Amino acid sequence: TTHKTLRGPRAGMVMCEEAYAKEIDRAVFPGIQGGPLMHIIAAKAVAFGEALRPEFKGYAQQIVRNAKALADALAKRGYRLQSGGTDNHLMLVDLRARNAAFTGADAEKALEAAGMITNKNAIYNDPRPPKVTSGLRLGTPAVTTRGLKENDLVTVADFLDRALAAKDDGATLARIRQEVAEFCKRFPMPH
Repeated sequence: TTHKTLRGPRAGMVMCEEAYAKEIDRAVFPGIQGGPLMHIIAAKAVAFGEALRPEFKGYAQQIVRNAKALADALAKRGYRLQSGGTDNHLMLVDLRARNAAFTGADAEKALEAAGMITNKNAIYNDPRPPKVTSGLRLGTPAVTTRGLKENDLVTVADFLDRALAAKDDGATLARIRQEVAEFCKRFPMPH
């Protein structure tokens, strides 16, 4: 994808060896893709240009540091990470370690009510169906783009933990939502 860590438009790209390029191009267009969108092509060019800058390397390194900080903070709060930690931009949290009855759908809904957007996600050998799941997928590119650092991700872990503990308490979730909004004011969206 070009829209997550790369911070570009919602799109994708396929990188391959020259021997496969024609076949892939033919399969993608006109097969599964419509006409090219020139504004998306231009936006990808801008994103690739930004990725070539030296400061992008620092941004990418900060994403990984932030992910490790969030993973560690969640583990200290009793959450089990599917892979035992992370060495990239995301993590998969097995919610069953904290509460066997807790689902990814429960978590997604509670966190949204608390002002945090996440994704439920199936875990390895998940006993629950895909629309319910036992896991939660978390990533750090968006918060890193806003300027959060490792200590800030400890605060994020606290928000997550408190919201999940209060999943059925609308008043508490509303209070956390206000705290999250105040916290986010310290890290305005880039323009």
